[in-house]
Amino acid sequence: MINRTILVAEDDENDVFLLQRAFAQARSQAALQFVPNGEEALAYLRGEDGYADRRTFPFPSLLLLDLKMPKKNGLEVLEVVRKDLLLRNLTVVIFTSSNQARDIDLALGLGANSYLVKPAKPEALASLLHRVEDYWLSLNQGSVSHEQGSQASV
Repeated sequence: MINRTILVAEDDENDVFLLQRAFAQARSQAALQFVPNGEEALAYLRGEDGYADRRTFPFPSLLLLDLKMPKKNGLEVLEVVRKDLLLRNLTVVIFTSSNQARDIDLALGLGANSYLVKPAKPEALASLLHRVEDYWLSLNQGSVSHEQGSQASV
């Protein structure tokens, strides 16, 4: 996998650290970009504000989206992404601590490609992230091109 970017929308600094470490343990080949809330995730996807330079902030091939975030939660971000003609084909994986049936049903109903619950053990996290990256960025044929996403706007 070459020149693939994963945008991670995660507000918990401890989880960000654990995710960075787990991606490294999984020998990730993707470039990782982190945003702390839903509004920042949408600004990044649209190339707005401080995210306009697509060399520094390339359009992602995959969005890992936490549900419980400030400003806009993951479900609100997902809803906006799926309604935007230029963003709607982006692969969105909900990656959250919630295993509540209501959250799962809502996320899948809004068009999440997948719903994953964060494992508690670091080894399990690295293994899961390796499989996520391998499947969605290597095997799956449905990713949005960088050119399409770089022109996205709502």
